[in-house]
Amino acid sequence: MEIYIKLFEILFPVYFVVAIGYYLGKKNPKIDTTFITNFAANVGTPAMIIYALNPANTTIEIFKDYFWYYSLAIIGFFIVGIIFLSLLNTKDIIRELPPFVMPNTGNMGLPICLFAYGTQGLGVAAAISALIVLCHFTLGVFLADRKFSLNVILKSAPFYAIVFSIFLLFFDLELPVFVENTTFLLMYATIFLILMSLGIALTRLKVFSFNKALFSSIGRVFLGPAIGYALIYYYNLEGYAAGVLLIQCSMPSAVLTYLVGSIYSPKKIVDSIASMIVVSTTISFFTIPIVVFFALKYFN
Repeated sequence: MEIYIKLFEILFPVYFVVAIGYYLGKKNPKIDTTFITNFAANVGTPAMIIYALNPANTTIEIFKDYFWYYSLAIIGFFIVGIIFLSLLNTKDIIRELPPFVMPNTGNMGLPICLFAYGTQGLGVAAAISALIVLCHFTLGVFLADRKFSLNVILKSAPFYAIVFSIFLLFFDLELPVFVENTTFLLMYATIFLILMSLGIALTRLKVFSFNKALFSSIGRVFLGPAIGYALIYYYNLEGYAAGVLLIQCSMPSAVLTYLVGSIYSPKKIVDSIASMIVVSTTISFFTIPIVVFFALKYFN
């Protein structure tokens, strides 16, 4: 019974805040989320990375290990995406790969891992999320635009936060108390805002091809955790870090893939990405509790 109470305690706050956003989005379809997007990208996400990736929460060894493990997971997501899109006879496989390759490890993954495993779990989750952030501004842009631009990442505030955090971890330098307290407050504010914006986004993104989106979403939310478990088994991982890896592999498609795609890809591709985000996120509300239950039971 205790594990079910723990599961409820972890997931209820996340789902509740998403529901608030969904309610606000339905009540006011014209609600402006530009502030949330700009705040999260330029202030909140960098603060979250700095707070989570500091020597008080994790180590450079854990960062390197799980950065590498999730890199392998991304390769697995690539393979799954290519197979599923080929089966769907997709004409532009490259541009439709991002929602397969880049899960929502930030908006949903970070708070769930934080509530499940505390600040140590947050540290591992942030190492994984840092990789996905880098992928959005490098690999994501490359896939959407079919060309690489270094300027995109050089203009990204989270990139510099990652570099700063790696510097702290490498030299085992503690954050000054005032910086830790400030980033702590900004992190929780950001978690609330991005979860709420996820709910709002679900009221705006439309499903244009349900059958295709459903088939693709199965590849994202069902085979994702399977890839995570395969890595855990192969590398004989255990404890909270293994649980975080499993949870982060089970996340639905990231909303940011839609935002990047809307800038660089044709409308038909963007519509397909939006459909997969909506369907995979909806399915994940049912699959994530199962994955988290499994993680708490066997990797604690």
